[in-house]
Amino acid sequence: MGKKILLTGGAGYIGSHTYVALVEAGHEVVILDDFSNAREDVPERLELITGKPVTFHRGNLLDPATLDSVFESHKIDAVVHFAAKKAVGESMQIPLEYIEVNCAGLIALLKRMQAAGCFRLVFSSSATVYGEPKVVPIPEEAERFYTSTYAYTKLMGEQILEQLAAADDRWAFGTLRYFNPVGAHRSGLIGEDPNGIPNNLMPYIAKVAVGELPALNVFGNDYDTPDGTGLRDYIHVEDLARAHVLSLEALMERGEGHVLNIGTGQAYSVLEMLKAYERACGKHLPHVIAPRRPGDVPVLLARVERAAQVLGFRAEHGLDDMCASSWAWISRLRNAKAR
Repeated sequence: MGKKILLTGGAGYIGSHTYVALVEAGHEVVILDDFSNAREDVPERLELITGKPVTFHRGNLLDPATLDSVFESHKIDAVVHFAAKKAVGESMQIPLEYIEVNCAGLIALLKRMQAAGCFRLVFSSSATVYGEPKVVPIPEEAERFYTSTYAYTKLMGEQILEQLAAADDRWAFGTLRYFNPVGAHRSGLIGEDPNGIPNNLMPYIAKVAVGELPALNVFGNDYDTPDGTGLRDYIHVEDLARAHVLSLEALMERGEGHVLNIGTGQAYSVLEMLKAYERACGKHLPHVIAPRRPGDVPVLLARVERAAQVLGFRAEHGLDDMCASSWAWISRLRNAKAR
């Protein structure tokens, strides 16, 4: 039987895909988003995909009146929590804002959930909590550390949940540590489209493919990897969305928390990603070799066995699917803007 789920940050990149996956699984979903990092037309696009009206509240977690309105208007069974600031570089420039939004926002949400008798939450964490890992592939029990304010806020978020669960056994949390989400929904109606110069590889390549950026900067080609460029574990955003549904349903059915890596267990290099995107868009994409960036590591790869054991989750999409879906989304979006 479907549950009523609050999706904070549900109009964003990962949140919007998870909205679709939850609705398709039979759940009733309420979005809370301030649209600070989301397209204004996302609710309309979600209606087109699901064929159902979208219920959403505009506002953020730091506004008590917004949270009161959401919980007084709906009997929420569980929460999937995405609402957070997420740019690593920016977090180092405005750390207080990141700590306030990501950590104080989480605390405000938990306090309001507790008052409403709602004790199930899936938390959007990150592989950045592993810092510079000493073991690859990275297991969930690896030492945690942070190398940016963003990573610090994700680690603090995990620790807040751990403290709360230890003190009160009514709570159960699904903490999902993402490796590199990429791609777009199969409809081509929602996907990732960051403003300015993207921080992540695939949206950068996508902007080269549509002519908005002249070439891809490849930061380092002298790593100890097969082609000299960094290896990363990329996961299709639709696979990631499905993992949230499985996590949520496990919490509701078993009442036991879990901490899981969500990746594919397969690493691809920068040049492999570039070649796959060339196949998707059907044209050559220029690239330039640039110096290594401080803090980059040769390989980031997830151990994924625990997600399979606990949730029955395995990624289904490969690199070509990831690139093809991204290209379908970004080319459709740019063509629509050009009309």
